[in-house]
Amino acid sequence: MQKFIIVGNWKMNKSFQEAEEFFLDLVDVLENKELDNIEVVVCPPAVYLEMATDLAACNPFSIGAQNCSQFDDGAYTGEISASMLHSMEMDYCIIGHSERRQYFGETDESVNAKLKKLHENSIVPIVCIGETLTQREKGVTKDVIVKQLSGAFQDVDVNDNVVIAYEPIWAIGTGKTATPEQAQEIHALIRKWIAENYNEDVAKKIHILYGGSMKPENIDDLLIQPDIDGGLIGGAALDIAKFSSMIETAVRL
Repeated sequence: MQKFIIVGNWKMNKSFQEAEEFFLDLVDVLENKELDNIEVVVCPPAVYLEMATDLAACNPFSIGAQNCSQFDDGAYTGEISASMLHSMEMDYCIIGHSERRQYFGETDESVNAKLKKLHENSIVPIVCIGETLTQREKGVTKDVIVKQLSGAFQDVDVNDNVVIAYEPIWAIGTGKTATPEQAQEIHALIRKWIAENYNEDVAKKIHILYGGSMKPENIDDLLIQPDIDGGLIGGAALDIAKFSSMIETAVRL
C-alpha cells in the first residue's frame, strides 16, 4: 500500500503567532513518531510560508501553498508565481479549490495552466475537483468529474507528480460528509479515468485524497476505502488536537 497523504488547508485563518504556535506543537506531535506510511503536509496562508518552510526543513512534514498564478511574472498585483514558490523550496501547491472556482473565477483552463507552471518548477500540484449539490441531485456528478479531469490534465504528462483531491462542494464547511461509499465511488471513477487516459501503473501510483469535511470522527471509515489515499482537510486541520488525532489514525492504518 502506498503512503497516505494528510494535508491541512488552513485557508484564510490564524494570526502569525497562532500559526507559529501550531507548527511548534506539530513538531512535538511528530517527534519520534513512525511515519513510514504517511506524509503530513500543511498549507498555511502565503504570508506564513517562509516561517513554515524554515520549520519544515528540519522536521518530518512538508509545506504547500494554497494557490499560485498561471503567469510567470509581470504586472499581476497580489499574485504569486510558481517560480517564487520554487525559490522557497515549496513541496506542494493546491490549485482549483472549489472556493477559488466559486469566488475568484477559477476555471478548468486556468487550473490546467497553473498545473503546467507548477510542473515546470518541480512543485507537486494538488488538483481539486468536485460537484455542487445541484449537480449531484441532477445525477451528473460523474460527468462533472470527468469534464474537470479532462480540462485540468489537458496536454499534461502525469505520473506520481500530481495529487488529486475530490471535494464534493456540498460537503465543504457544511458539516455534511459524503458517505464512505459515495466517496469511494468517485475516487474509483477518478482512478479509472487516469488508467484509461494514461496507464494502469500511473493510476496505481497517483494519490487521490478526499476533501469534504474529513474529521477525526470519520477519517477511519474514509481511509479504509480502497481508492482513498488521504485527506485534504479544512476546518479540522486548524486545531492541533484534531489534526494530530487524524495523523494518528492514518499512522495506525
